[in-house]
Amino acid sequence: MVKKIAPISLMLISMLLTVSLCLTSVYAGDDIELAGNIVLVSLTVAAGGNTLVRDDREGMVQYTKSLLVTLGTTGLLKYTIDEERPNGKSHSFPSAHTSMAFSGATFLQQRYGWSSGAPAFVAASFVGWSRIESDNHYFKDVLAGAVIGVVSTYLLTDRYREKVVVTPFIGEETYGMLLQAVF
Repeated sequence: MVKKIAPISLMLISMLLTVSLCLTSVYAGDDIELAGNIVLVSLTVAAGGNTLVRDDREGMVQYTKSLLVTLGTTGLLKYTIDEERPNGKSHSFPSAHTSMAFSGATFLQQRYGWSSGAPAFVAASFVGWSRIESDNHYFKDVLAGAVIGVVSTYLLTDRYREKVVVTPFIGEETYGMLLQAVF
């Protein structure tokens, strides 16, 4: 069952990123900033969507908690430090877009493994880059946002375990099926 789920999560992330990038050509404005915003939403939907596809209620609770801690920490620092952005606006440090993106990527990797996490980290890195490229943040803002997203989600996310796993085995003189069940 795990081998069927991993391609679904990869397909979901790929599909959302493709749609995101296609939509950027439809809208006017700063294309890089808009693409980063759409990829951020796609990552959030992919992380939450994976919990729904897998009927993983515990994962949904963990992702919600980690996202709330990520946003709470980011918001507290943003309004306590209140640094000026490269574009002259306020509340630069840390980047909330980046902290949310890396929270989603870390959740996918921690909960479901690298087959889901690797493309998510690429997408999260794009979000961070888009914030710098669009003059909304400095590198240190993006780096701090990434660290907040990764650490808070890492601390609050457990590995997903299938409720029932059937594994065939073959030995020199034995063969059979191993059944593992979590109650």
